[in-house]
Parts: sequence; structure tokens; C-alpha cells
Amino acid sequence: MGLNFLCRHGIFQLRTPWADGASYVTQCPIRPGQSYTYRFDVTGQEGTLWWHAHLGFLRATVYGALIIRPKHGQSAYPFAKPHKEIPILLGEWWNTSVVDIENWGLDFGVTPNISNGYSINGKPGDLYPCSQNDMYKIEVEHGKTYMLRIINTALNNQLFFKIANHKMTVVAIDAAYTDPYDTDIVVTAPGQTVDVLIKADQLVGLYYMAARTYMSIPPEFLFLLYDKTITRAIFAYKGSKSKIPVMPALPDSFDSPTAHKFHTNMTGLAGGPNWVPVPLHVDEHMFMTVGVNIEPCPKDATCRGPLGGRLSSSINNESFVLPQNASMLEAFYYGNRSGVYTTDFPDNPPLTFDYTNAYFSFEESLIYAPKSTKAKKLKFNATVEIVFQNTAFLAVMSHPIHFHGFNFHVLAQGIGNYDAVEDRKKFNFVNPQIRNTIAFPPGGWAVIRFQANNPGIWFVHCHLEEHMNVGMSMAFEVESGPTPSSTLPPPPSDLPKC
Repeated sequence: MGLNFLCRHGIFQLRTPWADGASYVTQCPIRPGQSYTYRFDVTGQEGTLWWHAHLGFLRATVYGALIIRPKHGQSAYPFAKPHKEIPILLGEWWNTSVVDIENWGLDFGVTPNISNGYSINGKPGDLYPCSQNDMYKIEVEHGKTYMLRIINTALNNQLFFKIANHKMTVVAIDAAYTDPYDTDIVVTAPGQTVDVLIKADQLVGLYYMAARTYMSIPPEFLFLLYDKTITRAIFAYKGSKSKIPVMPALPDSFDSPTAHKFHTNMTGLAGGPNWVPVPLHVDEHMFMTVGVNIEPCPKDATCRGPLGGRLSSSINNESFVLPQNASMLEAFYYGNRSGVYTTDFPDNPPLTFDYTNAYFSFEESLIYAPKSTKAKKLKFNATVEIVFQNTAFLAVMSHPIHFHGFNFHVLAQGIGNYDAVEDRKKFNFVNPQIRNTIAFPPGGWAVIRFQANNPGIWFVHCHLEEHMNVGMSMAFEVESGPTPSSTLPPPPSDLPKC
């Protein structure tokens, strides 16, 4: 789900999926000098989510964990209760204003400057000169089991995370329980959460927890700039006399096989708490290509992007533009979409071609995408199946696609172009992952399925902020259902005006 929604010049809504009795929240952006109090219910989910700002690069500094535990007296974890639960927020760090960084990239149509470092719970660690004596530290007792609630809050990077000499067991992703999955490494894309159990069963001592970039592009793109630094924190046993922590062996930043293994090997905990079976009847089929594009340089502008243009991005060759005068939800509620958005988002890309062939990376007949503000209309409770297909435009890479308002089942993932005959044989209808953000493989595809049981306007976007900012987004317009709990409520009478 993700408890956030695009809010610009108007209202937004918040509602939990899978449940008929969930409640709504509507609000405007928090104005300077003002404070607001809002109340909401979370039903049908347990685990780790997060909250964050949703206006450009501001989410680099405004975010936090949202932890949903089992309700007292009604349910329990589907595993032994850990001794302690610890949020681990992996973030990016800049030595200057993130707004200035964002505006510079937008002004010249290029990728914004990379971060100066990474952080664990806000602290970069001892490999950075600014924080050598200020590290995040966990103190553990030998023999005890701990839960780490890992959240990737970075703006533009997937991350490898590892703890020296320790194994982890994944038990939940995106606030949905999984079958226990043993691993010595976790890979997270921006917006994803992973809950792991770790037993303090090694020799009493000090062990580094460390994170570094996972670059999903091929190694031949080594010339591209990326943050090569490593953030570290300490996993410390009580009573340790050690002075120097043990360092884990992290994968190479271009180790896509390791990332792909992690992202694809997990399965959902069928029959566990809040489990939702895969809907078998499909009402809407969509095929969505995603990729980075080029926008022609506007007259009298300075553009430093490829082919003398500006960087852009798209879904199904439609590059999303935020409405400037009213919110989409407000226009939808009052039935006044004219001039705000249209409902003709395409079910398929305009052209069929060899999507993952690098030969077409700079093909000018394909690389440009028109700017638009489009939504796809859905009937209430319609089941939607989407094939996400990566393209090789500019560079082959993994795009973490995030859904507001819905969880979805991940039926299958693979490398190359999706084959509608052969790849359907790989669909998992028994215990697929349930997620709200999927980082499907670089040069590959993923198939998801969700039920449109949540009325309103819901944003779908790449969770790499640099790509969302230039158009890799779309929206679903979901009609209201037949009951009061499935009907979009009006804005509250005390809604702050923007």
C-alpha cells in the first residue's frame, strides 16, 4: 500500500487495501508554520511500511518508519516472537540542498548530481570523514533473535545490505508475510521494506552492518557516475572486548544475478495472517513498457542531455506531467476532469519492437515520448493484470514501480522480452509475493495482478525519484462501489485550503 499519495494543489486520499472497513484521510500539504492532526485506521496488513514527503527530492529528508504489529489478543506473528524489533532505514546523504540538486538537473535536462554518501538510521558511518566518531550501533545479547525492519528510503538507488558472519531470514516484505527465506544478503529498491530475523549466534564481538549501491545497469556502463561509497553501522554483542568490527564481503555494485535471485526467490505466506489469494478471473489486461526517454530541447533553453535534448521517461510512451491548477482526485470527485487529466491512458504501447535490444537505445523514431496527464479508468472491484516490460532506451536498468492504494500479487518475473505463451507457464497462483513496489529485472519483465477495490485516483510511478520527476508515472481512476465503505467520501468541511 504505502501510506502516501501525490498531493499538489489539492486533496489526496489514504486508504488501506484488501479491507472493506478501512477509513479515509484527506488533506493538503502542510503549510509553513502550521500543524495538523489526522487519524487513520490500518486494517488487513501487518509489517513494515513507511511515510515520506511526496514532492520531488524533499523525501530525501522527510521520512520515517510505519510499523504495524499484530492486534493484541487477536493474532500473533507467524514465527517466534523476536527479543527486540529494530528499524533500519537506509538513506542517501547530500552535502547541499536536495532542492537545489533537483532543480539543477531539471534546468539542464540531465541526471541530478549523485549523493555524497549513504546512511543507516541517519548516520553515514566511519568511512566518511564527517562521521567517523558517530555511528549507529545495535547492542545484542548472545543467543537472542532480533527483527530488523529494513527500509530503503534512498532517492535513486537500490542497495545491498549485509551483516558480517550472520544469516538473515526474510519473514515479510512491504507489510506482507512471506515464507521464511534464508539469505546472507538483502537487496532493496527505493520504497521497499524487508523484515528479517537474525539470531545473535556468532562469537561475542563487533560486526559491521553495511550497505552499498546496486547498479542494475550492465558493467559496460561503468563510465556512469554513481555513489561508490559504503555506509556502515555496528552489530555489537554485549560484553564484547573487540576493538575492530568484522567487515562483510559485499557484492560488486553490478552484481545483478545476486539481486535477481533475492528479488525472485521469495514467496508469500499462503494461508498466513492477512493472506489474500490470487484473483483468478481477469477483467483488464495491460502491457506497460517502461523506460528512459529524451525530450526535445525547448526553444531558448540550454539542454545538456543525450542528443542535445532533455532526459525524460515514460510508461507506454506517455510521459506523465503533474496537473498545475487542481488535483486529479478533486477533479474526479467533482466530475470536472476537463483541463486537469484525461482517461485515455493506453493499455498497450504504441509500437511493438525488440524492447530489450540495445540496438534501439538511441533510435530516434522510438526514444521521444509525448507529455500528458492520463489515467486508466477501472470499474470497482475489477481485477487487473499488468505485464511490465523493461526497455533498453538509453540504458538497460531495473525500475522499481510503486502503487499507491493497492497491494498486488507478483505472478512471475524474467529476463528479456515477455513471451505471452511460454512465460505464462511460470505464473505462481499458489503463494506469490504480495508487494506494493516491484523492482523487476533489468532488461526484463514482471507480471502482477491486483483488484481495484479502492475508489479514487491512485498514482503509479517509478520510485527512482529522478525518473518519476520526468514522467515515469501514470494513474488509475477507480469508480466507487455499491456500499458506503466502498464509496469515495467528500472532502472534510475543515479541509485546509492550499
